[in-house]
Amino acid sequence: MLKAAIVGASGYAGHQLALLCTRHPEIELTGLYVSPNSQDKDRRIDSLYGDLSGRCALPLQGLSLDKVPQVAQDLDVVFLATEHKTAHDEAPLFIAQGCCVCDLSGAYRVPERSFYERYYGFSHEHPELLAKAVYGLCEWCDPQALKEAQLISLPGCYPTASELALKPLYAANLLDESIRPVINAVSGVSGSGRKASLTNSFCEVSLNAYGLFTHRHQPEISYHVGHEVIFNPHLGNFKRGILATITAKLKQGATVAQCKQALDESYRDHPLVRVKEGTVKLQDVQGLPCCDLSVCGDDEYIVISSAIDNLLKGAAAQAMQACNLHFGFKEDCALW
Repeated sequence: MLKAAIVGASGYAGHQLALLCTRHPEIELTGLYVSPNSQDKDRRIDSLYGDLSGRCALPLQGLSLDKVPQVAQDLDVVFLATEHKTAHDEAPLFIAQGCCVCDLSGAYRVPERSFYERYYGFSHEHPELLAKAVYGLCEWCDPQALKEAQLISLPGCYPTASELALKPLYAANLLDESIRPVINAVSGVSGSGRKASLTNSFCEVSLNAYGLFTHRHQPEISYHVGHEVIFNPHLGNFKRGILATITAKLKQGATVAQCKQALDESYRDHPLVRVKEGTVKLQDVQGLPCCDLSVCGDDEYIVISSAIDNLLKGAAAQAMQACNLHFGFKEDCALW
């Protein structure tokens, strides 16, 4: 049995990870950690999340940076569902003790130090890990690299929905590379995290765009797709899920049928991406670990629709998918 821990376990993604770990036949969840000043410190996780009653009664322990090496000695894998800077600081310490790190933060997603100063507000101090981190978009990363990785950097939720839609079409040379695709994506309120603020108070939320031309996920998407995109994120007045509708110009001679074929062929052997007819629905993926894709269009333009649960395929389920592939388990073990 693998011994696993979750840091940032009181948050929404941490909660989903705890649920997945309790369902996994090859993982023993041995520790749940929060920041030392968290108001949830020393509470049992099932007192926060009732669906863990009878499954997990571990306490939420405070974890300071100096305690990480001691905690890491007894672990095979740790899931970091923390703030970006916290993951930046903790990941090297876990790795030094031989622990595999599945990082859900943005701390190691793009191997360029300047990216972090501009978009995350801190100077990256571990360029050697930036170069070694494997970007865990599981359907597209190198299987052998994933197996050998000590640090798996999981994509953001918006990038997951967007990259899964666009990468097959660029790989098949079907899109006009002179025209940037436009990604309009709507996320549920849980994407803002559990910490309360006026902007994510459910009664204050209205459907609105935010972060136009400034959102940190735009450069992440552009980097990993390999082409610049326009990214328009929106906050919706629902709890969970992301629906992205992506408009792109076809290369001359390319057809909608070829785009559909490219999606089908790219994901035929990947159980967590479903290519559908018509348009996809958010309700079809809420609570599930998969991405639903569809495409429609005319002779010049296509619209790719992509739907995920932001807390699952956009966070916890993708982390567990990467963990499964790293350790040689069935890709979707414990996810359905």
